[in-house]
Amino acid sequence: MLDSSNTSVEAIFKEYVHRGFLPDGLPLESLPNPYYKAWEDIASQLPALIQTGQIRDMIDNLPVCSIEHLQTEREWRRAYVIMGYLSHAYIWGGDKPKEILPPSISKPFLEISSHLEVPACATYSGLTLWNFKAPSPNADTTDPDNLHVQTSWTGTKDEEWFMLISIAVEAKGARLISQMQEAIKAVTANDADLLTSLLYRFADGLSDLTLTLKRMYEHNRPAVFFHQLRPFLAGSKNMGPAGLPRGVYYDVGDGVERPENWKQLSGGSNAQSSLIQALDIFLGIKHSDSASGENFIEEMRKYMPGPHRRFLQSLAAISDIRTYIQSSADKSTEKEAYNAAVNELKAFRDTHIQMVTRYIVMAAKQPNPLKQDAGRVNLATASQATEKEHHLAGTGGTDLIPFLKHTRDTVQEAKC
Repeated sequence: MLDSSNTSVEAIFKEYVHRGFLPDGLPLESLPNPYYKAWEDIASQLPALIQTGQIRDMIDNLPVCSIEHLQTEREWRRAYVIMGYLSHAYIWGGDKPKEILPPSISKPFLEISSHLEVPACATYSGLTLWNFKAPSPNADTTDPDNLHVQTSWTGTKDEEWFMLISIAVEAKGARLISQMQEAIKAVTANDADLLTSLLYRFADGLSDLTLTLKRMYEHNRPAVFFHQLRPFLAGSKNMGPAGLPRGVYYDVGDGVERPENWKQLSGGSNAQSSLIQALDIFLGIKHSDSASGENFIEEMRKYMPGPHRRFLQSLAAISDIRTYIQSSADKSTEKEAYNAAVNELKAFRDTHIQMVTRYIVMAAKQPNPLKQDAGRVNLATASQATEKEHHLAGTGGTDLIPFLKHTRDTVQEAKC
């Protein structure tokens, strides 16, 4: 275990106790250097270009831009958001998916991703954490009504609301991260009363996250989510049924065949939320490997920004709340508080499963209301084809419902 002195704990939590995993300050709305105007022009017209079938031609005609004009981290993140949206629009924005990304996307995207320590695809960070705007830097980001997204595939309120709910959950999670820090300090000080109080407050905070999550139903229609948005969220891993048996090749334009540039990457997923994983780590909940031998939750950490990934590693090394509570038979009060937090986390997972059932399982049984999309090959059509076999895939290629239920049940089993 790492040094859990107050100084060490504060150093680990320093960047996250006020804003959680959201960036310090609002994301950049556009790249300031006119050199990247062509990127921004396509990003601003993305829904129309997809709907009219022009998106691939527009991207094919883009020049291969250098990344040398990206100066600040906000600029790097904005560039990453654009590349994520453009790449998935290119792959999935036609009747059949494209398995080769052109150099105008591949070359800068791979370099930008290397700088930010995230894969070259549309990750949770690029879709939500770095892709919102608010009326002012002081706006309440815990209320999705105060927010808008910057870039979108469909241009629908449904897509925007889907992203904004995640952003609001992340914003509310900042308070929970602060409470994690104080609880770890309380364990170090052997202050049982303070720990008990913090765990009950933590449970209340988890309940608030669930209430925010339930607001998804206000402006996100299942048919729009499943048939219009979800296909663009898909990655290139385990997507053979959706038309990408080999994944996607990132052509950097040098004429050299590079086997390592064939990539199979997961799509954007809430499993890539550092907050959601931090909740489990703090409470000492360990998810076992799946039947396939792959630990999907561990795998998803590779899709988080490097600093967030390292925070989770440090948190796992210093947080021993569950062990502390289990270590003594006379900690019934603390156990009740801990179990209250676990119950609320389970309720959060239950709500998520209910949403997946409504937005994916049930939606897969309904026809696509958009007649012009008939005959397309993508995650939605593949999901409809396999729904009868109860093997609905997540955007990362997981066997969706069994995975979510297993994760939820693991939370329940953690109670002391």
